[in-house]
Amino acid sequence: MTPAEAWAALRAGNERFVRDEPAHPSQGAARRRELQAAQHPHTVIFGCSDSRVAAEIIFDQGLGDVFVVRTAGHVLDTTVIGSIEYGVEVLGAALVVVLGHDSCGAVAATAHTLATGEQPPGFVRAVVDRVIPSIAGITSRDGGALASAAYDPDTLRTEHVRHTVEMLQGYSAALSTAVKEGRAAIVGVEYDLAEGSARLVEVAGEVGELPQA
Repeated sequence: MTPAEAWAALRAGNERFVRDEPAHPSQGAARRRELQAAQHPHTVIFGCSDSRVAAEIIFDQGLGDVFVVRTAGHVLDTTVIGSIEYGVEVLGAALVVVLGHDSCGAVAATAHTLATGEQPPGFVRAVVDRVIPSIAGITSRDGGALASAAYDPDTLRTEHVRHTVEMLQGYSAALSTAVKEGRAAIVGVEYDLAEGSARLVEVAGEVGELPQA
């Protein structure tokens, strides 16, 4: 698939999911046997570990269709980037989706830390520490001051999705090259828990659709 075809497949699957008419494709015994020797997913989905945001379900995809990487708050580290690079460079995926969602606990914890200075317990702090840099885009638009919008979970969520798309290109030469050559695209998507809809908010590359405001 091209990046645009991969996004169209995901969008069509999400529309089926929203209508409560999922096709549950590629989930039978024949598909399992077909995939025994190799996999060729069309998309890498890097999303939050939240139990309510199961990527294959919300995009109505089947076995072998998407290569899924998940961390709390979709925060990056070297192993995550390596996993995403593997999906694109080794498995041949044409699209990388950064998948955020509303009511994200990691984003809410970050907003709380920014507003109060209180740190979460244990290694949850490591997750918050990796979300905090996403406020850079907000503060840069406010002349360097800490904008009150940075405390708002909804604003921070969208900024975090967009910033993660930017970081993937900045940290990974392989992904940046794939986007420049047109072999892949990276998109930022926000998922609405109640409606089940996935909204495009950031695009690097060509997917045949513009991000929504």
